[in-house]
Amino acid sequence: MKIVIVGCGRVGSVLADAFDTGGHDVVVLDLSTRAFDRLPPEFRGQAVRGDGTDEDVLRRVGAAGADVFLALTEGDNRNVMAAQIAAENLGVGRAVAKINDPVRAAAYAELGIATICRTTMLSDAIQSYLGLAPSGIPAIISPVAPHHEGGHRGHVVSGGGGDDVKTGTGSATASGASNPGSASGVIGADIAAGPGGFAVGPSTYIGRGS
Repeated sequence: MKIVIVGCGRVGSVLADAFDTGGHDVVVLDLSTRAFDRLPPEFRGQAVRGDGTDEDVLRRVGAAGADVFLALTEGDNRNVMAAQIAAENLGVGRAVAKINDPVRAAAYAELGIATICRTTMLSDAIQSYLGLAPSGIPAIISPVAPHHEGGHRGHVVSGGGGDDVKTGTGSATASGASNPGSASGVIGADIAAGPGGFAVGPSTYIGRGS
């Protein structure tokens, strides 16, 4: 499966490693280069520094038509925006947004976005451990309403900026928005590459032919 993960935090990095180990095609995005330090050296997917709410960035890393899209940043709004773009504009098979607010998680599911609520999950786990009755509210809520075709339900604001790439043994490159004249131009902070990959520095052009 082609799996795109927005947010390389503790959960995102663990899932990226697990999917990669399972032989899936994995792309993980984060706004912080340091977040990719959580990935193991043997990670073979793509790790891209970029804005997961920017449709252009998502298209450049191959998110269009992906089987799974997971928005796992610490911001509820960013996760909903990313998942909405993936589901409505990029034709992703399954898009899931991590939402911390149980009420908002249920509301977004009603609007057609699958959600997972960490607050509900932890609360029920603790209550179960203490021998108390759980809330009965599902931690993962499937989308109730189908997405509207041909456009967004509301206004989605996408961020801009370039994207840098940390590559592993099976990775490719992404195009930097700040260098429109180059098909694979990358401008930004240094990123260490995994085995067989490339070390990317400021204003560096990368590609297997270079």
